[in-house]
Amino acid sequence: MYQGLVFIHVLCAVIAVGANCTYPVWMARGKMQRDQLLFVLRGIKLIDGRIANPAYGLLLITGIAQVLISGRTFHQTWLEWAILLWVVLAALAYGMYSPGLRKQIKMLETGTPDNPVYVALDKRQNVVGGVLFLIVLVILALMVFRPGGA
Repeated sequence: MYQGLVFIHVLCAVIAVGANCTYPVWMARGKMQRDQLLFVLRGIKLIDGRIANPAYGLLLITGIAQVLISGRTFHQTWLEWAILLWVVLAALAYGMYSPGLRKQIKMLETGTPDNPVYVALDKRQNVVGGVLFLIVLVILALMVFRPGGA
């Protein structure tokens, strides 16, 4: 059962992080073909809401299950930091990135990407997305290298 959990955990990490890695590519494409930008943003929202975010949720569940089944303790520095960073990641994603994405879509439904408010929101989304990706990389490093523990 433990190996099955590990498999699901790693699969969810690949799905979540892999999906997120495509967003900058889609955005670059949307900015080059501005008539497709609304389609691109709706696609990112679909992938984020139906694929990446559920996979991140399953990561937490399968990770906790692995600790419980293995008999390990949650009081390992690398694990405590990874869980804390996951909480920060979820808060930023649900509190800033997802609402910003919805707002971008709504603005493009009634306007253009040249609107100064849209441009500012797009810049903020790029920063938030970059911060989220850095957090994901740190969590990944903690999971792989497990500093201070086994």
